[in-house]
Amino acid sequence: MSNTTDNTPKISISVVSHGQIQLVANLLHDLTQFCHVSTFELILTLNLNEALPFVVADFTFPIKIIRNPKPLGFAANHNQAFTQAAGAFFCVMNPDIRLHDDPFSLLLTCLRDTSVGVVAPLILNEKGVMEDSVRRFPTPLIILCKALGRCKSSDYVVNDQLLFPDWVGGMFMLFSREMFSAINGFDDRYFLYYEDVDLCARLTLRGYKVCLSPKSKVIHQAQRTSHHNPRYLLWHLASMLRFFLSLPFRIIMGGRLAKSIQTHQVFKIL
Repeated sequence: MSNTTDNTPKISISVVSHGQIQLVANLLHDLTQFCHVSTFELILTLNLNEALPFVVADFTFPIKIIRNPKPLGFAANHNQAFTQAAGAFFCVMNPDIRLHDDPFSLLLTCLRDTSVGVVAPLILNEKGVMEDSVRRFPTPLIILCKALGRCKSSDYVVNDQLLFPDWVGGMFMLFSREMFSAINGFDDRYFLYYEDVDLCARLTLRGYKVCLSPKSKVIHQAQRTSHHNPRYLLWHLASMLRFFLSLPFRIIMGGRLAKSIQTHQVFKIL
């Protein structure tokens, strides 16, 4: 890990607002109220031209503002924020995340294990129900199954123990600075959707684990109205196709298929 001085934030939090500045204000309030142990900075990217309903200087932690001349995608925005980050750890967080305590202490403990590439908290909805943010890598068959209204159950059984899923949702991900840099961050070719899946796949190919820390919990106030927009559906389909045609997906699925065939042959011999 990088050495830090007293004036250097331990965690750089990247938040992107796409007309969601009031949600950002709520998140800033939560960070002020609950996150006292770890020093941090917040890098706020305004993907659209918005007026700030708060004064940056009023907060006890540094806030850096990036105003985009034109909207960028999820991957490009967070990669851009990383170039401005000073912390030893880099956190990608949605503006619609709400906190009820400090999630970082447990997450940072997980990253002491050098085999862990990224860690995420348990994501709950506003009713306290676990969201489907920890999953196995998608396949065309799984997507078809879900489209037909089946395969609704969770991919993993989540309890209080650390879990190592295939991938975690991009609404809250924490990396060491070195790890995010080593994998070159998110793939900018994904404008929206599947950036988190692709990144976790690339970590897996490098031999690193994806970790969920269930005792660390945050609330996701999901704003899903935009999902009814045909443009978002097209972005989703384009990203899905890009992932299914990607080298990481082909290598991982090819390896699992080969292992399955080998296991089946062993059982036939036995």
